[in-house]
Amino acid sequence: MPSPQPKPVKELLAALAEAHTVCIVGHVRPDGDCIGSQVGLALALENAGKDVTVWNADGCPEKLRILDPENRVKKPQPGRQFDAVVATDCASFERLGKCVDHIQDRKIFINIDHHASNTLYGDINWVSPREPSCGELVCDLCEWAGWKITQPIANCLFAAVSTDTGSFQYSTTTPETLEVASKLVRAGAELGALCKEIYQSYPITRVRLLRHVYSKFRLTHENRTAYFWLKKVDYQRARADSEESEGLIDHIRAIEGVVVAIMFEEMEPELTRLSIRSKSDVVDVGAVAGLFAGGGHKAAAGARIAGPPLATQRRVLAAVKRALAGQPLK
Repeated sequence: MPSPQPKPVKELLAALAEAHTVCIVGHVRPDGDCIGSQVGLALALENAGKDVTVWNADGCPEKLRILDPENRVKKPQPGRQFDAVVATDCASFERLGKCVDHIQDRKIFINIDHHASNTLYGDINWVSPREPSCGELVCDLCEWAGWKITQPIANCLFAAVSTDTGSFQYSTTTPETLEVASKLVRAGAELGALCKEIYQSYPITRVRLLRHVYSKFRLTHENRTAYFWLKKVDYQRARADSEESEGLIDHIRAIEGVVVAIMFEEMEPELTRLSIRSKSDVVDVGAVAGLFAGGGHKAAAGARIAGPPLATQRRVLAAVKRALAGQPLK
């Protein structure tokens, strides 16, 4: 069993017990932890007799369709009322994207997350940065609530835990994380099918993007920082969608000697999406992202930065250089 219930968990379970209609929302550009947590929690609540709606502003990526075979994840729609809205794996209200416009008519708003940068935007906030994934929190929640973890739920939560720990390779992985993974396998998580779909089946369009990464990445800071750009024209040449960039940064992160990996992605001519990863406990990329109104974890973070692309690149690289030198970031 997980540890004793924190006070916010008691409050949110009481609120969910009273609710009949529940909407579960997640962040834009959803990853495996986001979709896995959303759908896993939705299935648990449905089995508990709730009327559940699952919304994500960007829908469910095709790569993660195995977690949502019944197409529960929809784009938000106007005119709905809910007893409770639950946000999973989302550090800030703004990261819910267009969902924010359609969840105002609610009785209570619950925020379940594991990001240290979470802004505590809910009526009830259960934020536990110690856990490396939101999926681990949802698994604990199911046990505390007495909700049976069925095979579909186990698939969702195992994918959530696995993807946000880099297949259990990141230093954020704890013994408890591995115990949760073991529970989910015993509950029926289909490791072979999940790994094949999520890690071993990529469209040729993503391979073209990967070719671009390998041919265009750059090294700096005595080869301790690796970075690359993805611009709209690069997606067009590869005939790829933006969701296919998920995980590309890990290829340059894996280079020997690299401590910090960075992906700069063009969103608009003067709006850049930053993804940043660290292989060292000394370099907190969450703090780096925080300089640009972003956030995340010590080992993985992101931000959206307005301004000319080259100026953005210079500012980010300068901040990373200070972090590598152990200098104050502010």
